[in-house]
Amino acid sequence: MIEVFRDLLRIPTVSTRDTAAWDHVAFDAFLAALRGHFPLLHALPLVRVGSHGLLFHWAGAAADRPVVLMAHSDVVPVEGPWRHPPFGAVIEDGVIWGRGTLDCKGSLVAICQAVEDLLATGYTPAQDVWLSFGCNEEVAGDAAPLAVEELRRRGVTPWFVLDEGGAVAYDAFPGVEKPIAVIGVTEKGITSLELRVDGRGGHASTPAPLGPTARLARAVTRLDRAPMRASAPDATMELFRRAAPHAKPPMRYALSTAVRSRALLTRLLLAAGPETAAMVRTTVAVTTLSGSPALNVVAATATAGVNIRILVGDTMEGVIRHVRRVIKDPQVRITVIDEGEPSPSSPLDEAFDLIAAVTGEHFPEAVTSPYVMMAATDARHFTKISERVYRFTPFEMTKKQRESIHTHDEHITVEAYLKGVAWYRTLMERL
Repeated sequence: MIEVFRDLLRIPTVSTRDTAAWDHVAFDAFLAALRGHFPLLHALPLVRVGSHGLLFHWAGAAADRPVVLMAHSDVVPVEGPWRHPPFGAVIEDGVIWGRGTLDCKGSLVAICQAVEDLLATGYTPAQDVWLSFGCNEEVAGDAAPLAVEELRRRGVTPWFVLDEGGAVAYDAFPGVEKPIAVIGVTEKGITSLELRVDGRGGHASTPAPLGPTARLARAVTRLDRAPMRASAPDATMELFRRAAPHAKPPMRYALSTAVRSRALLTRLLLAAGPETAAMVRTTVAVTTLSGSPALNVVAATATAGVNIRILVGDTMEGVIRHVRRVIKDPQVRITVIDEGEPSPSSPLDEAFDLIAAVTGEHFPEAVTSPYVMMAATDARHFTKISERVYRFTPFEMTKKQRESIHTHDEHITVEAYLKGVAWYRTLMERL
């Protein structure tokens, strides 16, 4: 199992927004290697989705409650100083180092391995299982929407969908030593805006007051000083209700008191720092800036890029209204570049209970809970065809490992990977 995983990690399936710059040979090689390592899986009906996406259909004994398991083969570009080559899949002291170990080739290969193992025993799942493997999730590509349309065309309404997301997280909260197995039941929406101010420009020796850069700076400052209202979503309330009994004093007393009131928990999380504050409000971050092309030229145009993560309960329309009201300047032009509403919340019913039960079986020391995922996944597209869309990666991850995702030194332990394979196998056996 480990050598198969390492072989697939070594293939640099890096996605970029410039599709012309893609190494399509690498993606072709990945699909060929996947086919070579998992021949029984590839004997199942398969539809190619987009350029390199895959949609497998494993027919079960019944098809009234089909399930979709998701992952993606693409990874983000390499950056930073790596301890080992990012595509070397080096094993050192029981740890596998490499881009994609956690996000998200680990999930993809673990699912394939679990299915291959079950097929080898002649196993037939109780329900239809669909495997949807995207190829451009990291750049918000078309593979997942195309897979949704293919399933819709076939009349498939999934009982539940499971994509990457939460994990068996160690060091998740101060004072809580137990790992928290967080299952995403919703995710924030993503909207990007451009703020633009146009003016005459001119020579830097004779600047006019409140030119494009100064006017833009004022708008940015106003945005920074006027965050959107905060309120802990239901999933966040439930997360801290479940975590509170496992916290050490005095954190246990603080959390146990806070979870009795939404307003109180919201204030506590706002005060605890930017990471927890992001759990209870829509965030607005100015990420790019541009102005004059030269030091001695007054900018004729100044622009700022704004990335907004919309909390469940807020809307894109409300966010843009807030931005306009706060900036209070008609000369600052606001353009929507990308738009995306938060995903609807999935219920904590029988499907969630199944995922939680399998998690409890394989990670008995963990506290399982729903949560709001703050990053974006391909799962958001599947809310069009299923009301139960969950986000969970069955890997144990320390805080250091979680921080390595999308940066340098991404890694997973051999033991954690093998436990993840076993988790997927049990999930399909319990359908």
